[in-house]
Amino acid sequence: MDKKGVISLGEAFVDFISTDQTNTKYQQLLGGATVNLAAGTSRLGIPTYYLCKLGTDEISHFVEQELKKERINTEFCVRTPSKKICGVYVHIYESSERYFYSYINETPDEVLIENQLKKELFELAKIFYFGSGTLFHEIAKKTTETGLKYAKESEMLVAFDANLRLKRWESENHCRQIVCSIIKNADIVKFAEDELLFLTETKSIEAGLEKAYQWKIPYLFVTMGGNGAFAVYNGTRVDVPGVQVNAIDTTGAGDAFMAAILYCFHEKGKPAEPSQLTEYIHFANHAGAAVTTEFGSLTANFDMRELKKQFQKNGL
Repeated sequence: MDKKGVISLGEAFVDFISTDQTNTKYQQLLGGATVNLAAGTSRLGIPTYYLCKLGTDEISHFVEQELKKERINTEFCVRTPSKKICGVYVHIYESSERYFYSYINETPDEVLIENQLKKELFELAKIFYFGSGTLFHEIAKKTTETGLKYAKESEMLVAFDANLRLKRWESENHCRQIVCSIIKNADIVKFAEDELLFLTETKSIEAGLEKAYQWKIPYLFVTMGGNGAFAVYNGTRVDVPGVQVNAIDTTGAGDAFMAAILYCFHEKGKPAEPSQLTEYIHFANHAGAAVTTEFGSLTANFDMRELKKQFQKNGL
């Protein structure tokens, strides 16, 4: 059977994004790193399944309708009346960089549990994706570990994006310990530059990579904002410069980058040589840059689809 599709496991959020640098007015948008990733892969034409727990109130209805607008399959989500969707207030620095100002979760223990995962879905799809957002809560962590088990048994590619939010962890050391222990299960890993330094407790990329070698990650990607990104594969580092755009809001740029990377792996397979890896990163850099040209993480719809068309003309 020809396996197709991406499974994204996570938690849906409603992002309250500041509309300017005064951080006094907000726009309500669907958010969450794993949602952003799911929207990205879906927009790029890949069948995408989202796994989370939803409620039955107005906010959950908003979330589900937005997911369906993105053509994301929510059939395998679980719904319960007591669940409340998390909210995140995102402020903007003068440099247009975003930062997470506050996090609201009224039902922290209402998460997807391991026996609510359907193994048959893992047998259909090609890539299993998750981040650190399901690792700081013990029940959600067990669910993630079960998802990893199903993915490995079904011979799926496993992709992990750190997306560290330290306010959600009991301590920095706990975050570091859990995330570093889970990395060894992934085929594709993405860090932002500061996440690499934090997890390796180093002060330079070179030192961080030296420590990261112990994890034996087949494909490691590190994003550096406007300075581009690089990957390490089989001991070889491949650097690709960034794309210059008029950045308005960087929310979701890393998720768009990862969505583009997973699109490449899904459609073209594992890159076997540096030139192919360069093409993957080049495409992902453009996808990440496109998202920064609009407020919010899911608003650059036209850019993503047009970008795909442009790169398809060049054989990607």
